[in-house]
Amino acid sequence: MDVEIIKGRNAVLEILRSSRRHVIELVVRKSPNDPKLRAAVEIARRRGIKVVFQRTEELDRLAEGRKHQGIVAITSPVRYSTLDQIIDKAFLSKRVPLIVVLDHIQDPHNLGAIIRTAEAVGVHGVVIPKRRAAGLTPTVVKISSGAADHIPVARVSNIAMTLERLKEEGIWIVGLMPEAERNIYQIDMRIPLALVIGSEGKGLSRLVSERCDMLVSIPMFGDISSLNASVAAAVALYEAVRQRISSSQGHLSYTP
Repeated sequence: MDVEIIKGRNAVLEILRSSRRHVIELVVRKSPNDPKLRAAVEIARRRGIKVVFQRTEELDRLAEGRKHQGIVAITSPVRYSTLDQIIDKAFLSKRVPLIVVLDHIQDPHNLGAIIRTAEAVGVHGVVIPKRRAAGLTPTVVKISSGAADHIPVARVSNIAMTLERLKEEGIWIVGLMPEAERNIYQIDMRIPLALVIGSEGKGLSRLVSERCDMLVSIPMFGDISSLNASVAAAVALYEAVRQRISSSQGHLSYTP
């Protein structure tokens, strides 16, 4: 049976609170005195998950020498969602659809950080390609602080075709591109929206950029020409949140 090893207090706690994967066993440092470790043990026992107390050396072995903070969860691999599930969730939600599409993000740290921000702002789902891109590895789950176990993530064969499908569902496609003339503060982000983030270094591919309804930039006033992908995603997502909050409070008129 394929298993994954999840390390660290926050990541393990989030997995225990999630229903998206099966936790086979929880391995905890002997005599845990950390409140988060004790909380994890309590949740695991309540859910009927086997809890084993081990010496630090055994935890080091399971974590392959990486930082584990005294706790490791042995789990089944994370379950991906489908694009249809994300679309259904978006339109059944009480909030205007907001989806993130990643055009071949390869750095697992970027992917984890984007997923963490996306979950925090209430994104309905994240779409990633099956090939030439980072997937939901244990590293990504840890970087996301467990957010990857709460937000639907779909893997698709073709990002460009996926954007066409989202358009058919009435979702507008907005791509981030540093050289775009319009910026994120000049467009209405209160509409049903899919935000597309390009890969590190290359940005959006030609086929993907051609399928975007709008290309927008993030204003830059320093000497560097672009932001890290996860930072750019966070800035754009929080602008969408700002607009939507302002609209709900009556500060902006909204005509869908």
